[in-house]
Amino acid sequence: MTPAAPRPTRAHRVAAAPFVVVTGLSGAGKSHAIRALEDLGYFCVDNLPIALIPTFADLALTGRERRRAAVVVDVREGPALAEFPETYRRLKRRLRGKMRLVFLEAADGAILRRFSETRRPHPLAGRGGSVAGGLKEERRLLRPIRRLADTILDTTTLNVHELRRQMLEAAGGSDRRGPLAVTLMSFGYRHGVPPEADLVFDVRFLPNPHFVPSLRRWTGRSAKVASYVLKSAAATKFLSLTEALLRFLLPQYIAEGKSYLTIAIGCTGGRHRSVAIAAALGRRLAEVTGTKVRVRHRDVAES
Repeated sequence: MTPAAPRPTRAHRVAAAPFVVVTGLSGAGKSHAIRALEDLGYFCVDNLPIALIPTFADLALTGRERRRAAVVVDVREGPALAEFPETYRRLKRRLRGKMRLVFLEAADGAILRRFSETRRPHPLAGRGGSVAGGLKEERRLLRPIRRLADTILDTTTLNVHELRRQMLEAAGGSDRRGPLAVTLMSFGYRHGVPPEADLVFDVRFLPNPHFVPSLRRWTGRSAKVASYVLKSAAATKFLSLTEALLRFLLPQYIAEGKSYLTIAIGCTGGRHRSVAIAAALGRRLAEVTGTKVRVRHRDVAES
């Protein structure tokens, strides 16, 4: 049975912390938690030796380029794990409380199921040992650290997105999350669809400047090519409908905690129509709250 937490703090009440220690049970979601902090702008180190944590905190918080930092501590540390409580107390006093300890846990059944699904060994199971036995020992070893936790997150019923959201709140990042980085990428289908694309729009139905001798040598960056593409009724309608769709989607992605989104706009060669549309759509989306928009033309240099 899991021992009761002394006074676990609800995640949404936790103040922002420039230094965060993530710890907890194997299989409770620490890797997802640390990725959430990376997306929030934290410099993260996994499994740093406990003796080096104070040095790491000093370098991150008082160095030339000060930045928020986080570190993962767990039973992989071995016997040195027993030194963590005192190291943490001293460091928290030195940082005047500007650090946070977040402990992740889950019910035994949930953790056993996760290990079964991933087929990974428990770090304390030993050769031929059971996950259940390793988990029992892990709970015992982590009990002194759990008592120090500012926030205890039970991930038993959380999906990846819910865990991410609660972890951001635990770090005080729910209202300081970086903007959604939106990349509008023009490309040519003859060179392949960008593998990093989240959304793909095909604009090969638009009038093609390639067949206009005076425009062929120019790209969609040219004002005369852009004007030729954008003045068509089909382009006007496409931009209007696509802008409306994306103005709906972007806040949903932001609320979900997505950090970046790549929207690919394709035409045949990636030099005319897709370039003009991507640039026009970028201008329209630049004002959407919570987004940072950039436009990239992948195949403009292609012949």
